[in-house]
Amino acid sequence: MSLKATNNVGTNSYELEIEIPAKDFEDALQKAYMRAKKNIALPGFRKGKAPRKLIEKTYGEEVFFEDAINLLYAPVVNGAIDESGLDLVCQPTIEVTEINKENGVKLTAKCTTRPEVEVKDYKGIEVEKTVNAVTDEDVQKKLDELREKNARIVTVDDRAAEKGDTVKIDFEGFKDGVAFDGGKAEDFDLELGSGQFIPGFEDQIVGHSTGEEFEINVTFPEEYQVKDLAGAAAVFKINLKSISKKELPELDDDMVKDSTDFDTVDEYKADVKTKLEEAAEKAADAKVEGDLFDKVVENMTAEIPDVMYDNRVNEMVAELEQRMAPQGISLDMYMQFTGQTIDTIKRGYAEQAEKQVKLRLALEKIAEVENVEVTDEDLENEFKNLAETYRMEVEQVKSYIRAEDLKKDLAVGKAVDLIKESAVIK
Repeated sequence: MSLKATNNVGTNSYELEIEIPAKDFEDALQKAYMRAKKNIALPGFRKGKAPRKLIEKTYGEEVFFEDAINLLYAPVVNGAIDESGLDLVCQPTIEVTEINKENGVKLTAKCTTRPEVEVKDYKGIEVEKTVNAVTDEDVQKKLDELREKNARIVTVDDRAAEKGDTVKIDFEGFKDGVAFDGGKAEDFDLELGSGQFIPGFEDQIVGHSTGEEFEINVTFPEEYQVKDLAGAAAVFKINLKSISKKELPELDDDMVKDSTDFDTVDEYKADVKTKLEEAAEKAADAKVEGDLFDKVVENMTAEIPDVMYDNRVNEMVAELEQRMAPQGISLDMYMQFTGQTIDTIKRGYAEQAEKQVKLRLALEKIAEVENVEVTDEDLENEFKNLAETYRMEVEQVKSYIRAEDLKKDLAVGKAVDLIKESAVIK
């Protein structure tokens, strides 16, 4: 088993020529036979006792070829990649170019590598910092939020439904007069104006009163995830069972004392303003960091393979799924609620993913150029921090996170510090 050649076939593209000697291939064929024979029966032999040669004669010489290749794949291909010294950004595409018992196996691995990166003028970047003033309106919004938290829900009997009300409804959807799957619910609580349902649904409930049964007409979005409904007109039968609204309490010392750590409205207001000012300062710092990163990306040059962007988008979709999982929401449910498809979700992440990939490459290059050092002590301290954050044992964290990957992250973090420390902030 050996790497015979490494051929550069384009920017960030290589083809590895890999050969598996006949003897190694034969060993793998024998292992494949030993694993498979217990499930093979031939006339005149008990199940699992048929000789390999007879099986090959009956089913063809290549009967065990695929299983043998699968046995050899990981050690052969990974060994060839390690031997080539290439830094791959995705799994290679493998093609079997020759396979027989006499000569063994020849493979071609098409590889995409990490791009060459150049970053200029990343020290002394000039940016402006603007801290937005906290207004009386900003403070009032926070005070209103406290009133919202302490609001009570009251039933509305003397008027029709309005935006902002919560209605309890039964509904069932029909397309061309036929009820469709997923279009029916009972005792569903819906806040009108929340945008929870497809456009037009909530607006047509406004103006109706408790006890009314009526129909609304909607058109599903063209990119709705259920293909049979995408762009289709539908009729929903609605039974409006109740209307309720929030009733906000007065903001006074008693309410503040009951729902906060403060005794008076004035004390609470002062604390709200202080926290808003601290938040404004943090937001300004975050904006400065973002502007610095934008400049770093502007000053980098690299021919980046599209697969790196695609990989990051897929990671972001996976992260979305992980965030929703504790709420019991699957990706399919999310798409149904929002009227999106997997393609529209990915397109929404595309620009952000591109920026993140470029920035990461730039920061890795800066860490390399600046000879950023991550000590064993740095690494061990970070493992301890992660263990405390996730309430796990250090060794357990180490089993999930490769030390080499964490070391790269720490080096990137030090590169960020270097950029910030040298920046000229006005």
